[in-house]
Amino acid sequence: MSPELSTALANSDRLFEQAELEAAIDRIAADIDRDYAGGERPVYLTVMHGGLLFASRLALALKTDLEFDYLHATRYRGATTGAGLQWLHRPATPLKGRRVLVADDILDEGHTLKAIVQWCREQGATEVRVAVLALKLHERRVEGIAADYIAVEVPDRYVYGYGMDFHEQGRNLPAILALKD
Repeated sequence: MSPELSTALANSDRLFEQAELEAAIDRIAADIDRDYAGGERPVYLTVMHGGLLFASRLALALKTDLEFDYLHATRYRGATTGAGLQWLHRPATPLKGRRVLVADDILDEGHTLKAIVQWCREQGATEVRVAVLALKLHERRVEGIAADYIAVEVPDRYVYGYGMDFHEQGRNLPAILALKD
């Protein structure tokens, strides 16, 4: 473990342990299964890298059959504040006429997710729903973006773990932590 991550861990609060997160993911999986029952198979888009652990765990909890793909769009690139959106990989699966379920780690201000949802619609998706591991509680969200499925809510602090990074470290921590003010 790097000295930087060790320092961050010592200066953080543990918000949610793995068992709590998995129970919350199971809860939203039941909601998703209910909402997708009887419909066509959705395209399941994982937002890399942060959404990887959440999307994997959610997929295992779902009974709904999914067509998997991924995208990589980021504003952070290892920083703690966002910049301009960069597309590093767009899905290969055609979205025209398809239902899309986007799985991401966090809905913070929403710039990245809003751009992803808009792009999916531009590709002809008939429906785009968003599932997030965490919703950050604040009033800075951009207009026109919301999550359809939210596992947990986190305070307006820098959070990491369970897919979310602290300077590209700590993604594989089995909990969500928040830096102290």
